[in-house]
Amino acid sequence: MSFKRVLNVVETHDGEPMRVVTGGVPHIPGNSVYEMEEYLRTHDDSLRKFLLREPRGYPPLCCNILVPPKHPDAAAGFIIMEQTEYPMMSGGNVISVATVLLETGIIPMKEGMNEFNLEAPAGLIGIKAKCENGKATEVTFRNVPAFAPYVNVEIEVPHIGHGVEKVVVDVAWGGMFYVMADVRQFPWIELTPDMGREITRVSSLLLKAAQDQLPVAHPHYPGVGISISQLYGPSDNKEKSDVKNAVTVASGKVDFDNPSTWIGALDRCPCGTGTCARMAAMYAKGELGLNETFRHEGLLGVVYKGHLVEKTKIGSYDAVVPTITGESWIYGYGNLVLDPTDPFTEGFTIGDIWG
Repeated sequence: MSFKRVLNVVETHDGEPMRVVTGGVPHIPGNSVYEMEEYLRTHDDSLRKFLLREPRGYPPLCCNILVPPKHPDAAAGFIIMEQTEYPMMSGGNVISVATVLLETGIIPMKEGMNEFNLEAPAGLIGIKAKCENGKATEVTFRNVPAFAPYVNVEIEVPHIGHGVEKVVVDVAWGGMFYVMADVRQFPWIELTPDMGREITRVSSLLLKAAQDQLPVAHPHYPGVGISISQLYGPSDNKEKSDVKNAVTVASGKVDFDNPSTWIGALDRCPCGTGTCARMAAMYAKGELGLNETFRHEGLLGVVYKGHLVEKTKIGSYDAVVPTITGESWIYGYGNLVLDPTDPFTEGFTIGDIWG
């Protein structure tokens, strides 16, 4: 049988499911990975929908496609795809991409420390991967600079309930723009998996309110706005982590007049760019210094370890360079195909679980 698409994929997770496409993607124009990503975003979004929507995907799933690097110092390039956007950078995804490259032999693995660069849409990302017995047991990446345009700003958030009408938030860039709020402002919420529905409801309202009230602009990536939300709070196990968090990834646009859109998919990992954004906001508020260890725990108990290693500037913003350390696990290999008679060439979504 002849298929219209055949894509080779490796399935990974670090709590969060992260697909890596290793083959079958046609040529994508562009002189950098950023230009290649922009070409897909503006000219052909069908591949992202094919990979992430049903029947091949589901709301929490992220995807990465390996592409030839354009930067001379990069060993490989990758484009990140999520349910509503093409992020410039994603920490969990870069950990999974590095793991796949090493454990499949695309980049030859050696015992001990493996160092190389990857080209993301955001630019060059430095990788240090500790490998033992053919497994990448620890991946550290050096991210693009992070900064906080807003800290301790109060915004109005409708429909939360429980007498809460205003919320104090931070907004920071860690590879995406995050709006972040201390969960203690919502006393009925605990950062546990069983509270997922309420976490995503409140977080989606928070996201929409921040988008409406707090304009942002990255000097290098025009048009990128606040696209993701995070609730954070004190760790309940100080021996394991410093802060616990829940990041809600949008699965559609939020409409204050339509409660069915007050939903999203919870990040199952501690969120790499979210950890960078949290550290940037803490640095701006004097709560975290350079070279201090920051342990960030996700809903499933997975912990990322972060450091701020350097001060810099992004446009007019004071910024910091973060590193994040984590681990990812391969759980499957396969091919995704498109039957020529399949009418759903870009997949589909239904409002029972999709925003």
